[in-house]
Amino acid sequence: MSLPRTLSAATSFGLAAVMMLSACGTGSGGGGDEQKVDFGYIADYNGTSLLAIAEDQKIWEKHGLKVNAKVFTNGPLQIQALGTGDLDVGYIGPGAFWLPASGQSKIIAINTLGNADRVIAQRGTASLAQLRGKTVGVPEGTSGDMILTLALKKAGLTKKDIKVVNMDASTIVSAFSSKKIEAAGFWYPAIATIKKRVPGLTELAKNSDFESQMAFPTAFVAGNKFVSGEKDKTAKTIAALREAMEYRTAHMDKSIELTAEMLNVPVEQVKADAANVKVLSVDELDTMTKDGTIDKWLTGMNGYFVEAGKLKSPVAPKTYYTGDLFTAGTK
Repeated sequence: MSLPRTLSAATSFGLAAVMMLSACGTGSGGGGDEQKVDFGYIADYNGTSLLAIAEDQKIWEKHGLKVNAKVFTNGPLQIQALGTGDLDVGYIGPGAFWLPASGQSKIIAINTLGNADRVIAQRGTASLAQLRGKTVGVPEGTSGDMILTLALKKAGLTKKDIKVVNMDASTIVSAFSSKKIEAAGFWYPAIATIKKRVPGLTELAKNSDFESQMAFPTAFVAGNKFVSGEKDKTAKTIAALREAMEYRTAHMDKSIELTAEMLNVPVEQVKADAANVKVLSVDELDTMTKDGTIDKWLTGMNGYFVEAGKLKSPVAPKTYYTGDLFTAGTK
């Protein structure tokens, strides 16, 4: 289980991506008929934009929900919180998809396709082969772990060929900046913070290097008991997310502004982060759910997770992706 990726939304966006922040609430303060939902998120464009839109456009209120939003630093910690009942819904990146696949939660909505993950190295390191025997930091079980594993395999290496140190996001920033680690499996926007401190760092691998063999979706997940025992609330949450997605597709610039406002960071920093994101429309998600595209994505990811030792065997996507709930009411 990896460590938190709790992001501080009170300072710069890069620091926001790696520092702890106490829970903060969103959602309108309407009447007592609203149903409370504890909602986890990560302080970047992928993880925050729909919540920022739903708050600004009063979408939660429209669907009878009062959302208590809590910021985290990674997906695995949110899955853990779903299991303990501290969260109802959360957000995860692709590296954490093995957790719902292993039965620890349900994916209730695919969100975006990401291209923010990198393997970075200190100045002068020009290839993955040069990492042999070197110390590499990575938040285990995250998309940073995923990009590192894929990159090593492509280079004919494994984690046994390097010295892997499991670190939380804030530790990677400080350790890389102080040259205590040679490289890291990590992500933007936190890498942007490191670049300011370590000019000349090299990027040895990125998501798009592997797009022909694997997709890198992000998603919203819910606790198993929430989905099975709170069906009305689950349906309302999905409906609200769908409405926020429709707004985001139609108003990308505004979605960036609202995200920056929620995170209390400059718009330009969120804009740069959003450049690493492929936003998917509701229509696209509906089509890809129904035609099996998302199932193919998940099946491909499962193969990776089995090979990486996260899953014992491949799992049918329908056991953990509630596509029927997401597309309910569509033709």
